[in-house]
Amino acid sequence: MTTNYVDKDVQAFVTKIDQLSQPINPQLGAVFQKTFLNTLTTTISDDAQGYAFILTGDIPAMWQRDSTAQVRPYLVLAHEQPRIAQLITRVVQRQFFNMAIDPYANAFNETANSRGHQSDQTEMGPWIWERKFEIDSLCYPVQLAYLLYKNTGATAQFDANFVTGVKKLLTTFEVEQHHATSPYRFIRTQDHPEDSLPEDGHGRPVGDTGMIWSGFRPSDDACEYGYLVPANMFAVVILGYLQTIFSSVLDDANIVARAQRLQATVKAGIETYGYTLNANGEKVYAYEVDGLGHATLMDDGNVPSLLSAPYLGYCDLLDVNYQRTRQTLLSPENPYYYSGPLGAGQGSPHTPKNYIWPIAIAMEGLTTSRREQQLAALQTLIKTTGGTNLMHESFDVNDDQHFTRAWFSWANMMYCELLLTTLGFKIER
Repeated sequence: MTTNYVDKDVQAFVTKIDQLSQPINPQLGAVFQKTFLNTLTTTISDDAQGYAFILTGDIPAMWQRDSTAQVRPYLVLAHEQPRIAQLITRVVQRQFFNMAIDPYANAFNETANSRGHQSDQTEMGPWIWERKFEIDSLCYPVQLAYLLYKNTGATAQFDANFVTGVKKLLTTFEVEQHHATSPYRFIRTQDHPEDSLPEDGHGRPVGDTGMIWSGFRPSDDACEYGYLVPANMFAVVILGYLQTIFSSVLDDANIVARAQRLQATVKAGIETYGYTLNANGEKVYAYEVDGLGHATLMDDGNVPSLLSAPYLGYCDLLDVNYQRTRQTLLSPENPYYYSGPLGAGQGSPHTPKNYIWPIAIAMEGLTTSRREQQLAALQTLIKTTGGTNLMHESFDVNDDQHFTRAWFSWANMMYCELLLTTLGFKIER
């Protein structure tokens, strides 16, 4: 049973945002009220361990990635609302409880009930809903633990499960820098190639680059080539967070040294192998590479994406390589960039053609310092809810009554973060 975390302080904050939004567009506040409260009223359960389990929305499981994004905007409240800070702490604790069970899994059950994709050919277990290895599933919980500390000074999240999970994270990253010797396999026996890995579940061959191999994208679709560049960018960032945590809060020189080594080799791999050329012959970041000469020029509406690199903290907004890449991706040269009467933005091979992602529209606004572009992104988001005042996974650029996933908490909270950012509420990192 879910718990309602809306109290008078949360409601007062929502009212404040509504008032601040009125001079811009009254609908901004109306959509904010519904999206900001949706996660707090419909997705959170207090589990048997005393942690907070968060449903992604219309799928009865907790994703390591989604659950971070689902509570991240609440960090603007956490420093002055102890109940919210405690909630986020318990989310982090549950994430690292999950990670300690299996660092290769991306989604978990609330209890050891053996629900989910138990017929997949991989090392499933009763706690695991799905075991698609995605680098960001390890990065997001570290990000949330660090941001909670940075914004509130809280340290209760750095418990025994946190240390165990971090050690497994580091080991997994080290193993997957040399995927040819990895024990990880994944096969799903359904007629959806994007849900399974080729080569007997091992994935297509890759060469060693210093980067970390990933089986799947943050869309949960299989990688075409093994090195997902934006996910490796995210790894570089959180490896820096771990160095801070284990030298300033916890004391473990070995973990600091391992994180330093990984960070240096992964970043060198990105900057050596992680580029391709656009149609003008300009050097831009590739979405995926294999270290054997192949690369994909595209981006995906999910995060981590190439578009999100400065949001994640990998580079500055004005970084020349990023800006060149951004310009390329926000154009028809990106095969998943769509435009129509209702707007333009990035979609995904995970969803139908001409469907763009509210998450990606929000990310456009979160990766610019130009207020007019932030407001334009917000305007697109509030006019494409299909009359629901909620965000969806994706919508048809020709008709927003056609959309995927009616209940998708991650997208709701990305809208909230963009509006809060535009109004001057910043999450320190």
